[in-house]
Amino acid sequence: MSFRNKLIEHTRRDLRRLEDKTRRPATWVGMLFYGGTLGLLFVVPIVAGAYLGRWLDTLAAGYSVRWTVSLIVLGIVLGAYNVFRFLQEKS
Repeated sequence: MSFRNKLIEHTRRDLRRLEDKTRRPATWVGMLFYGGTLGLLFVVPIVAGAYLGRWLDTLAAGYSVRWTVSLIVLGIVLGAYNVFRFLQEKS
């Protein structure tokens, strides 16, 4: 069997595998990972904003939550944008 015939046979096998994979429904493990990814994309910017905001508020004189609230809101917006882009890329 020549190199060209082997290459063609391997390519056909890979195409059959891809077609079979697209026909099968998603498994619960795959859906769990997908949901976990979406959750992390949304939650990580919020938590990072909260920690950074709290640290910045401790540097200011007196009691203030201005940075904390502002960066949490920014984290929500950024997390929603991350999820939107991820879903847009996957479809």
